[in-house]
Amino acid sequence: MDLIDLDLVMAVAETGSITHGAARARLSLPSASGRIRGLERTLGVTLFDRGRRGVTLTPAGQLLLRHARTVSRTVDRLHTELDEYAQGHGATVRVQANAAASTSVVPAAAISFLTAHPRARIELEERPSRRIVAAVAERRIDLGIVADSVDLGRLGTRVIRPDPLVVVTLPDDPLAGQPEVSYPDVLGRPLVGLNSANPLQEHLETHALPLGARPVYRIGLPSAELVCDAVAEGIGIAILPRHSVRDRLAGGALAATELAEPWAARRLVACFTSERELSDTARALLDHLLARARDDRGP
Repeated sequence: MDLIDLDLVMAVAETGSITHGAARARLSLPSASGRIRGLERTLGVTLFDRGRRGVTLTPAGQLLLRHARTVSRTVDRLHTELDEYAQGHGATVRVQANAAASTSVVPAAAISFLTAHPRARIELEERPSRRIVAAVAERRIDLGIVADSVDLGRLGTRVIRPDPLVVVTLPDDPLAGQPEVSYPDVLGRPLVGLNSANPLQEHLETHALPLGARPVYRIGLPSAELVCDAVAEGIGIAILPRHSVRDRLAGGALAATELAEPWAARRLVACFTSERELSDTARALLDHLLARARDDRGP
C-alpha cells in the first residue's frame, strides 16, 4: 500500500466509478484496476462492491477510506509546513479552544509564546469542546483546550487549571452568604445565560432534565462579560466558569458561590492524540500554556 493506492481509493469512492476514479488519480484504467485488486488481495478484504451502475464501498472500504483521508490531510499538512520553513516561516500549531479558554488563558499565552518564538505560527479557533475532541481525534488540529466534562476517549490530556462552575449573584443576594448552593435551588430563580447555542447552556439544561425542571432565562447573551453586566443590574443570577468572572469578583461588584454538584467541578485540559506525535513547536506551546496557567494560579 502506498500513497498512490490511497489516492486511488479516495478518487474511486468519491466518483463511484473505477474509470472516473482512475482518471482523477491520473492512472490508466488497467493500472487502477490492478492496484485495487492488489490491495484487496494484500488486505484480504473486498473494498468495493461492483455493480452495473458503478461501485460502492464495502464496510472494509469505508474503514480504509477514513484512514486514507487522514493520511492525505497529514501529507498535505507536511507539504504546507515544509513550504513555510522554506519561505523562512516557522512551524504552525493548529489549536482549537472552547469559549472559557479562548477568552482567558489561551490568547495571552499565545501572544507571549509567539514573542518568544519569532518563527512560530498559531492557527487559533474557538469551538465547542465536543467538536474540538473530534478534531483532535481526526488529527485535523494539534492541540485542543476543552472542559473535561466532555468525553475525551483515549486522547492524551494535561490539566491546565480548575474551571468550576459557580453561581454569580449580587453581593447582597441570599445565595452569596452560603458556602455552596445546589442546582435545584438555582433553578427556582430567574437566570441570565449565554446564547442558546453555547455548549455551557446545553450542559446546564442536560443536568436539569433529571430534576424535572428547565432553567428559565430572562435573556441569553453572547459573552460572559455581558452576562455579568446583566447580573450586576439585578436582571437575574447566572452560572458561569469561575475563571471567566474572576476580574469582576475581584472588584466586589459581584459574588460567586460554589455550585454543589459533581458535574460542576470541571477542569480545563489540553488534549492531543499523543505527546510523541506533537511537533517540537506544539509541545513547546503546550508547556508554555501549562506554565502560564501555573503562574496565573500563583503559589
